[in-house]
Amino acid sequence: MAGTNPRAARIAALIQRVIASNMEMQLHDKRLANVTITEVRVTNDLQIARVYWTQLGHTGKEEGERQRAKQALEQAKGRLRSLVGAKAGLRLTPQLQFVFDEVPGEATEIEDILAVARKRDEELARARETAQYAGDADPYKHPEERDEDDDWDDEDDDDWDDAEDEEPETESAESEADGSEAAESEE
Repeated sequence: MAGTNPRAARIAALIQRVIASNMEMQLHDKRLANVTITEVRVTNDLQIARVYWTQLGHTGKEEGERQRAKQALEQAKGRLRSLVGAKAGLRLTPQLQFVFDEVPGEATEIEDILAVARKRDEELARARETAQYAGDADPYKHPEERDEDDDWDDEDDDDWDDAEDEEPETESAESEADGSEAAESEE
């Protein structure tokens, strides 16, 4: 609330109670009908009190209503400060600064965004229930499904065996041919 000064925190709470209760009872201004004091922060030297306010039921987009409420608070600033001084019993009453609190409006916007996200998630969940894979459910091979021959196909193994069989025959045929030529040359 007010930093580390516990006295400033107590005074801030007192100022909030006094202003909130007297806005309805003492001021009788229709422009302040929906105004709520959300927080009060007092500086550690107790010189300035920032009074945060908002309008209930409004998202903050009604700029005209907000301006009228701000003018009413500024006009009532002196009277509210006198009431705070009388109730608080302080030697020096803090100056009041009224600040529009943006947090409730932003919270409403965030809630709206989250509601849209939840709705999209529900739609996706419904779509997932009826969805099917375009191909196999699991298109990847797993180690336990792997062939023992690793990268070689069974059909390729037969061709390879045939190729191995042919090579020794050609070598022996060549060596026989070389041997017959050598025999002829000896004669």
